[in-house]
Amino acid sequence: MADKNAIFEHVATTLSELFELERADITLQSHLGEDLDIDSIDAIDLVVELKKYVGKKISPEDFKSVRTVEDIVNAVSDLMAKNSR
Repeated sequence: MADKNAIFEHVATTLSELFELERADITLQSHLGEDLDIDSIDAIDLVVELKKYVGKKISPEDFKSVRTVEDIVNAVSDLMAKNSR
C-alpha cells in the first residue's frame, strides 16, 4: 500500500495533467473548487483516473465529502487500506 506522501504525489500529478494546473500550485490544503477551479464534472474525470490507481471501483459516497486535496488523499488511502484486507 502506498503511503500518503506517495498518494499525494500521484493525486497532484493527476490533477496537474488532467486540468492543466501548475503542479507547484497544488498543496494538501488546496480547495478543489475555490483554489483549483475543479467542478463536479471535472471531479468525475478525476475519480475515473483514481480508479485506475486504486484498482477498484470508487463509489460516489467515497468522495461525497471531499473538498480539498488532502480529503482526496485520505479517501484514496482509506480505499487502498480496504483493498489490502
